[in-house]
Amino acid sequence: MTDQSLDDDCGQPMGDELLDPFEKLVQITILGRVVNVPEKNRLLRCFQYLSINTISYGDFCWNGECTNCQIWYRMEGQGEESDRPALSCRLECQEGMEITKLSRFIDLGKVLTA
Repeated sequence: MTDQSLDDDCGQPMGDELLDPFEKLVQITILGRVVNVPEKNRLLRCFQYLSINTISYGDFCWNGECTNCQIWYRMEGQGEESDRPALSCRLECQEGMEITKLSRFIDLGKVLTA
């Protein structure tokens, strides 16, 4: 598990007012590192959950116009030829998703190096 902060009272992450309602965390892989993120949320919000400061203050429009949040991904079990681009502000996370490349604007801080 990453250095994600959980609120002891309700089990929901701190800053959950930024997130869409969720009941559980799902596993996704980002550049080879397995992390847990809230289900039913767009990837950019999941990135914010993982690294609140770097994503909150990043250069993102949050509505798909700037393309600064572009990622490349595939689903678990698919080969490299299946990689496809998407905007993380528009794409909902899914269990088993593998993110293979991040835009240079997406800084997840210590999440990928810890």
